[in-house]
Amino acid sequence: MRAAVLHEAPGDLVVEDLAIAQPIGREVLIRTKASGLCHSDLHVIEGLLPLPALPAALGHEASGIVEAVGPEVTSVAPGDHVITCLTQFCGTCGECQAGRVYVCRNRHGLGRGPDREPTLSLDGTPVLAMAGLGAFAEQMLVHENGVVGVEPEVPFDVAALIGCAVLTGVGSAVNGARIRPGETVAVIGCGGIGLNIVQGCRLAGAGRIIAVDLNADKLEAARGFGATDVVDASQDDPVAAVQALTGGGVDAAFEAIGLTATAEQALAMVLPGRTAYLVGVPPVDSAMTISGAGVVLQAKGVRGLFMGNSHFKVDMPRLARHYLEGRLELDRLVSAHIALDEVNDGYAELKAGATLRSVIMFD
Repeated sequence: MRAAVLHEAPGDLVVEDLAIAQPIGREVLIRTKASGLCHSDLHVIEGLLPLPALPAALGHEASGIVEAVGPEVTSVAPGDHVITCLTQFCGTCGECQAGRVYVCRNRHGLGRGPDREPTLSLDGTPVLAMAGLGAFAEQMLVHENGVVGVEPEVPFDVAALIGCAVLTGVGSAVNGARIRPGETVAVIGCGGIGLNIVQGCRLAGAGRIIAVDLNADKLEAARGFGATDVVDASQDDPVAAVQALTGGGVDAAFEAIGLTATAEQALAMVLPGRTAYLVGVPPVDSAMTISGAGVVLQAKGVRGLFMGNSHFKVDMPRLARHYLEGRLELDRLVSAHIALDEVNDGYAELKAGATLRSVIMFD
């Protein structure tokens, strides 16, 4: 099967013919139907977010149809429409038992051991499946606890986005920050994640949602997804603008880009006693400068949120139903449908800020 493989970082993806193993144990073999281009993969391509090994099949935001299952699989069956998720979990560690499956202690140990046939290989050489998925590929072999069924009425491109951008964005507002009706929020960065944070805050009943970005088109899109106000950070100081709009600051601020400068802005935007939430994944060597005295004396908090702090097996089906019932706008998130061979061009457009979400379609 064909897959987009990264051999060196920084570098370009190369579409290769890989061998994929047959499912054993709790593994699920999936025929990939759609896979979204997420900014986190761009960090990997640029060498800013290193993987445990290369070569690697990238991609982590996908939907498809189950082709076969291992003998111990009970939650899905061949023919089911499914969404995959990178927050695979063991279900037995202390974090899982407490409901925090997104920080499962054993999630990196769910794959095959070195004594087994590799999941993916190229001419006999093992190929890493990024995040246990490797979703830029015609097929995926995934642990059962990285897969959830979804209604077949949900289009595959939309279902793929639920697997990362939508879960992360809406979950950050609803599960992570637990936004309450009437609260005022700011969202820095209006890409695929940020627009879904806007939607999540709207669903939670936020009274005022201020979207911040450098791109006028993305700010206009944010209005369509529920933003009540916008700040063009290319024209105005975003912190001063948000403080002027709100008379001092917001109840919660979300950073959805992955930059330390905007993370610091998010902290400056929140009122005393409130929290700035970091959602965008920054390069691993980045560092944020925080005034310790300022944080303590103003009782401010900084909190990281991973995949919206969501339990994807519970939340993804709910998000799919929200979409089907008209409460979530997801179709307009898809900027373009592309072929697997166009993946590098898709990432060039993403880096240039020209798209919300490009989706690879496999047919």
